[in-house]
Amino acid sequence: MVRFVTNTTKESKQDLLERLKKLEFDISEDEIFTSLTAARNLVEQKQVRPMLLVDDRALPDFKGIQTSDPNAVVIGLAPEHFHYQILNQAFRLLLDGAPLIAIHKARYYKRKDGLALGPGPFVTALEYATDTKATVVGKPEKTFFLEALRGTGCEPEETVMIGDDCRDDVGGAQNAGMRGILVKTGKYRAADEDKINPAPYLTCESFPHAVDHILQHLL
Repeated sequence: MVRFVTNTTKESKQDLLERLKKLEFDISEDEIFTSLTAARNLVEQKQVRPMLLVDDRALPDFKGIQTSDPNAVVIGLAPEHFHYQILNQAFRLLLDGAPLIAIHKARYYKRKDGLALGPGPFVTALEYATDTKATVVGKPEKTFFLEALRGTGCEPEETVMIGDDCRDDVGGAQNAGMRGILVKTGKYRAADEDKINPAPYLTCESFPHAVDHILQHLL
């Protein structure tokens, strides 16, 4: 049983599915669980009208959600929206009592031109300015990993998470009761494995190495 879990807010689940299929992944939409899905679920549960600070390509995942006259703030990775006027609008909504929903709080992410600021610093700025605390729905939240497992018939202790982010992927998964394998690709930085406690179950050079370990030692 495989699940692809991601904090990406740069594209909708459908766009992500198409991109993975172009890379020749044999994958169906129900095998993908995103933090956008988790955020939409929370918005519907709270019955709020969000100001959506997300990439325009992620908006299809919020289709049908009422956003006029917002009374909540949902923030993901949205570089084109992270400027003073928009952030100040969000700030004022929060001061009026609107809840702050963070799709995730990653410190940074990997782009083709190098590392770049993630949504975490902007979420933290709004928290600091309004003396409030965001509800975080994506990795590394325990509820995110458990929700991703729902419907698989698998328990956390029967599950392995493979990722390149020591805190959000590996640390979050291990806090949920899973084994975590850190791969030294993507956004990995030297000595990342020393930044979490407990340390990763395993650190591998690449994703194929992690898969080989699972096939040889865990099945």
